[in-house]
Amino acid sequence: MFTAEFFAARAGWGVADAAPIFIVGLPRSGSTLIEQILASHSRVEGAQELTEIDRYAGELCGRDPDCGLPLRPEALARLADKQARALGERFLADTAVHRRLGRPFFIDKMPNNFWHIGLIHLILPRSIIIDVRREPMACGFSNLKQLFGTTNQAFTYGAEDIARYYRTYLDLMRHWDEALPGRVLRVQYEDVVDDLEGGVRRMLAHCGLPFEPACLNFHETRRSIRTPSSEQVRRPIGREGLDQWRNYTPWLAPLRDALGDAATGYRG
Repeated sequence: MFTAEFFAARAGWGVADAAPIFIVGLPRSGSTLIEQILASHSRVEGAQELTEIDRYAGELCGRDPDCGLPLRPEALARLADKQARALGERFLADTAVHRRLGRPFFIDKMPNNFWHIGLIHLILPRSIIIDVRREPMACGFSNLKQLFGTTNQAFTYGAEDIARYYRTYLDLMRHWDEALPGRVLRVQYEDVVDDLEGGVRRMLAHCGLPFEPACLNFHETRRSIRTPSSEQVRRPIGREGLDQWRNYTPWLAPLRDALGDAATGYRG
């Protein structure tokens, strides 16, 4: 449903506010690191993982009882310009409670919002969207060994499930790239590790922000972090986690096999 023609017919809809920065991708992909880097900028506040966008999608489209994804996405085609604007204004109002520093930009780093990029663009067409991507074996292994608890990220408890989810994520991001060319900035986690300053400058330029050295010293920024990466991002960036999965290669064959060509074609 979310085609280039769909968005072209609705150009100018929503709220033209550039304040929200959405960081999307998969859990354990480096999104907390990217948020910490950007939140070290004097004009950006990190609001952590917010649930508003997913809630709006559920209200508008219903939820699949098995996976929680929108059941009837075609419902969004019935939105009028005024309703899209009202949703954008509602998001800004609902998230105001998380903006305690009064900075002009704020980050919603809910990874699962990659499902909802169409809705985000419809209601907040000037928002910034950054897709953080990590090498699939490393990302898959990191998810497999992380106990998220309750019903969150239920796909992470089996190697084949993780691989299927990763492949679906790649397919959907390719679709957004086709329907909304240039809308999403792709950030490869490994590239940021290899060239921190280059990666920081690229992200800040995409956000329309000047470079600040504090972003390179992100580990010195004091703020609340409530994700499994909370301690990692309080240390200088390092390469030790990039290839940790290789120590478990004999046990990760099901993950590698289920990933198929995604294991090597994930950068596309």
